[in-house]
Amino acid sequence: MSSAEPPSTSGRRAPQHVRIVHLSLPAYRALADGDLAAANAASPVLLSECFVAPEWRGTWRMRSEQVAQDPASAGWVTGVIWDERRQLAVGRAGYHGPPDESGMVEIGYAVDPACRRRGYARAALKALLHRAAHEPGVRTVRVSISPDNMASYALASQYGFVKTGEQWDDEDGLEIIYEVPASHHQ
Repeated sequence: MSSAEPPSTSGRRAPQHVRIVHLSLPAYRALADGDLAAANAASPVLLSECFVAPEWRGTWRMRSEQVAQDPASAGWVTGVIWDERRQLAVGRAGYHGPPDESGMVEIGYAVDPACRRRGYARAALKALLHRAAHEPGVRTVRVSISPDNMASYALASQYGFVKTGEQWDDEDGLEIIYEVPASHHQ
């Protein structure tokens, strides 16, 4: 992998250009099983070892079950953060599912440790916020962040997210809930 993105003329990193690539049920199942070869055979983009790391397999198991029960959710749930310029899978991002009955979608994302601090989380968040703002059924966008994850909080707060509560997640523990109106990002 190359080093960090070159700085722009303002001294900040150049913005990343990513898209979220959605996966099929066979790709989710292969990722959940830790089978990178099978995942790559089913994926529209080439995935790296990071995608079958133990800490990511729980997400893939959950999405595999979700898509098996509701195939239409595949267009909403966690996909691949794809760097268009480098033609490289750099992480995972998506919604936890289609909008609920109140029009809320929850965002989740993670960047490959080898690709962090290059603007990919920001680019993925912006892509997801843009889509939410243009989906007629979405009114609210939510993120839930561990209280000790200051980097994620700092990023979310730059996009207007405000604290609305707390929740307990069996996998991640205590999370602070932040929300923003989807229309905030039109």
